[in-house]
Amino acid sequence: MHDVPSATTVLYPGIGDLFRGRLVRLAAPRPDDASVIAGWEADSSYLTRANTGLAVPRTSAESERASVYTGDTLELRVRTVESDKLVGFCALFGIEWNNRSAKLAIAIGEPAQRRKGYGREAMQMFLRYAFHEMNLERIQIYVISYNEHAIRLYDSLGFVREGVLRRAVYRSGRRYDLIVMGLLREEWAQAAGIAQAGA
Repeated sequence: MHDVPSATTVLYPGIGDLFRGRLVRLAAPRPDDASVIAGWEADSSYLTRANTGLAVPRTSAESERASVYTGDTLELRVRTVESDKLVGFCALFGIEWNNRSAKLAIAIGEPAQRRKGYGREAMQMFLRYAFHEMNLERIQIYVISYNEHAIRLYDSLGFVREGVLRRAVYRSGRRYDLIVMGLLREEWAQAAGIAQAGA
């Protein structure tokens, strides 16, 4: 059994609060989050970046049902430190505990909240949690080739481009490649400037 993180502050020497950064904090889902997320999903610019499936808005009830912890999924909300505003989510899914690997997804909901550093800081904290607390060895992420801002962010965090699924995504009458990126524990530590035990 793998416990879901609580709202309790977790401190580490030289790291600080595991779930709180300068701009955002990672938090457990709240019941009223669902209506906010349903609003994001009414915006095609969000849907066409957040996933590769059919771009269909969900109701708040559907969004709430999707925010469930299971043995192979962990989803946290991204909220601003200053105002506690819900601005996004990050999730690990397809967790394979025997292989210590998982897939990662992240999205910042409203266009006005993007390019403010929220996604970067949330990713940094979530990766730290995945490698330090969950003891994962590998994380994989998929990104559509037109999402150049996300690709640059993942590159800067140490992700390596491992392959391309050619013309795998269909959007607005055109086909796009799906880029597969992976991050190993030691690559993350090097990019984050963290010394590993035994290194």
